[in-house]
Amino acid sequence: MSSFELFVATRYLLSRRKHSFISVISIFSIAGIGLGVAALIVVLGVMNGFSNNLQEKILGVNAHLIITSVQGPIADYGKVCEKVNKVQGVKGAMPFLYTEVMVSSQNGVKGVVLRGIDPDLAKKVLRLEKDLVVGSIDDLSPSSIPPVIIGKELAFKLGLGRGSFLNILSPTGGTSSFGFIPKIKAFKVVGIFDTGMYEYDSSLIYTNIPSAQKLIGFKRDVVSGIEASLYDVYKAPDIARHLRKILGPTYFIQTWMDMNKNLFSALKLEKFAMGVILAMIVLVGSFSIITTLFMLVMERKKDIAILISMGATKREIKRIFVLLGSLIGFVGTFVGYIFGLALGYLIEKYQFIKLPKDVYYLDHLPIEYSSLDLVLIGVVAMLLCFLATLYPASQAAKVEPAQVLRYE
Repeated sequence: MSSFELFVATRYLLSRRKHSFISVISIFSIAGIGLGVAALIVVLGVMNGFSNNLQEKILGVNAHLIITSVQGPIADYGKVCEKVNKVQGVKGAMPFLYTEVMVSSQNGVKGVVLRGIDPDLAKKVLRLEKDLVVGSIDDLSPSSIPPVIIGKELAFKLGLGRGSFLNILSPTGGTSSFGFIPKIKAFKVVGIFDTGMYEYDSSLIYTNIPSAQKLIGFKRDVVSGIEASLYDVYKAPDIARHLRKILGPTYFIQTWMDMNKNLFSALKLEKFAMGVILAMIVLVGSFSIITTLFMLVMERKKDIAILISMGATKREIKRIFVLLGSLIGFVGTFVGYIFGLALGYLIEKYQFIKLPKDVYYLDHLPIEYSSLDLVLIGVVAMLLCFLATLYPASQAAKVEPAQVLRYE
């Protein structure tokens, strides 16, 4: 583009026109594009925030790799942990027990998941220590009264605090003349955690492995499986393939991606669908550019004819109107970026949009921007605006000076 074309396009954009209606359409074009870009920035930022926040919480409670045996409980779990720890990229590994139980107190009954863990090894594998708001993970060490760490929501529902006692009912029990009798044991609450995810905070409790084994009724020292954490969570599939070769076909290995595949796939699909739908707002704004340019061509036919008579080529005339439409698109996109980023900042800082925690896993809208998304939004908006200028610009280039200036 030459300075001549830029000068003429800028004059057409900024000059006062006889028909203020055209100026109004230009303003609406800028507003439409700006709103579309702002909506894309905010919505995709929220989608990224939800996805990343959910991933962080899931990986904080669950390990990156779960190793179980197809033959049932694992007896030689110490040797398995040693093999896993030797693999490059593994941060830590620990045995665990997993079972569903009922917990009760004077204030109610609740079905929960009981996880037996090793307090020392858990510091390298789980984020439990960081999520604790009361107590310490070291309090899970075996004692005369079995200890338990519960979630914040469960503690609130059952009216429990540190030092309180709750009864845990295991489905494994014995039979008597009265029929099946479940096993019930009293546990002492030594800690309360808050992950910020309602599902975990209301339905998950921790104890040590020996206490869990006694409650379940294991006759020997066995565990449900091995959990492992990684330095790079996105290398989980590669490390899982390597572990399958080392451990053999009797072990089944799942990554965090495998266990949450449907959830994250749904989030990606929803993000794509929302992006396409909101891009339509930008498309509507770009159609307004077509209307603006067509009306401007009709108004400026005399000017176009004079420019052609003075030596301007049809290609230069076409580029003037392409540049004019692109300038409108650029201004609209820039306004959209400013408005979208400012709105996202206000939502994130003041959190004035509240969500019910019992429906969603968090109580506010999280916003995280992706550099790739921000670039793509700008590129798509400018591309739509550029395409919208091509037909009106080609019509402007078809103006015949002789016909326009015949009666002047």
